[in-house]
Amino acid sequence: MTSLARHRDPIIAIATAPGRGAVGIVRISGPQLGPFIAALLGKALVPRQATYLPFNDGHGAPLDHGLALHFVAPQSYTGEDVLELQAHGGPVVLQLLVARCLELAQQLQPTGQPWLAGLRLAQAGEFTQRAFMNGKLDLAQAEAIADLIDASTEAAARGASQSLSGAFSREIAVLRERLIHLRMLVEATLDFPEEEIDFLQKADAVGQLQRLRQQLQQVQAQAQQGALLREGLKVVIAGQPNAGKSSLLNALAGAELAIVTPIAGTTRDKVQETIQIEGVPIHIVDTAGLRASDDEVERIGIQRAWGEIEQADVLLFLHDLSRASATEYVAAEADIASLVAEKLPQGVPVLHVWNKADAVPPQELPSIADGVVLSAKTGEGLQPLRMRLLELAGWQPAGSGVYLARQRHLQALHTVQEHLSLADEWLQQRALALDILAEELRLAQNALNQITGEFGSDDLLGVIFSQFCIGK
Repeated sequence: MTSLARHRDPIIAIATAPGRGAVGIVRISGPQLGPFIAALLGKALVPRQATYLPFNDGHGAPLDHGLALHFVAPQSYTGEDVLELQAHGGPVVLQLLVARCLELAQQLQPTGQPWLAGLRLAQAGEFTQRAFMNGKLDLAQAEAIADLIDASTEAAARGASQSLSGAFSREIAVLRERLIHLRMLVEATLDFPEEEIDFLQKADAVGQLQRLRQQLQQVQAQAQQGALLREGLKVVIAGQPNAGKSSLLNALAGAELAIVTPIAGTTRDKVQETIQIEGVPIHIVDTAGLRASDDEVERIGIQRAWGEIEQADVLLFLHDLSRASATEYVAAEADIASLVAEKLPQGVPVLHVWNKADAVPPQELPSIADGVVLSAKTGEGLQPLRMRLLELAGWQPAGSGVYLARQRHLQALHTVQEHLSLADEWLQQRALALDILAEELRLAQNALNQITGEFGSDDLLGVIFSQFCIGK
């Protein structure tokens, strides 16, 4: 990521996706673009008004014709002067426009605009980074822009839009304001140790802290839902060969993604598809059947299957009802279950799914308390399976008000929770250590500030904005 020390350099980039399209956009951001615009286009532009005109090369021959828009600082996306050239969406045309702008910047250097010599290609996320640094949006809103672009479901897109509009940031702001008020209350007593306990009791410091912790829990629950919308849930289907794993993947995806045959060991490598249930992305992974094998290729597939199992958020352990009474099959199931318990990370739920209900008389179907009985062939039982997956994910439908959150947000909120819990313990003690209490509250506020970027290291900002696309 570009050093923050260079954030005043004028930057340029193609702001539309690579490839051919009806329209392509070249974006420039920097201070005092007026002279550059006049030299490039042969006239000044009326701010915020689209103007149709030719985009000429250095010899006055048109490269293309299109729309030009000038957004004057601070009324722009970045908070700086911004020029957008909307041309036809051919990659060569856009590259020629970028090259012409860079060439012109060098030519204008001796004419009293030396800063234009620093015009350079923007790096990933640099336009949005400038918007953050110039106070156009906070860090959570900036991340929401990337999340909106990357959203894989309608619910995720709506959640990212909520975050971009400031819904998540406002929740954090309310927490911060109440925390600051409590900090002021505590620190105001530091100079009056003989009155500190009575003063804090009269101000209901204990009650304020309890209410703050309750509100934090509500924000954490909402953020957890938002993180689930953004990240989704990785569900790995595992079991013996011919249990119907590939058929189940196809049934859930509604498409013939995996090859299905009666031949054991047909699936040699993982097959993955992302579906959505109630707007939540579910990443389904079909794996090779688990068994001892002399086939080298199949052994590699089985080894990869165990690797996927170790990374699962939820494991679907698929059982074959048509072989449920076979002694050899039952013994193999027990061996696989033992290995799963050994390899699966602690806390990862296992959902037992009994497939091929269509091949067993109804009166012989088992009564499963914690599992799901279904038929991947007929679709019977698929909806209960979908609902169980949402239940295991911890999803609670909350209408259209869910905002997206990231794992770093959840970690920051968890850190706030830990410091507020310690603060509560110190506040409850008779021999009140006021300085330690104040420090725990300060650390809690620092963790909150990391979410919206009230302060943060250059390294943190670099990691965040480097994940953006060029031109955004």
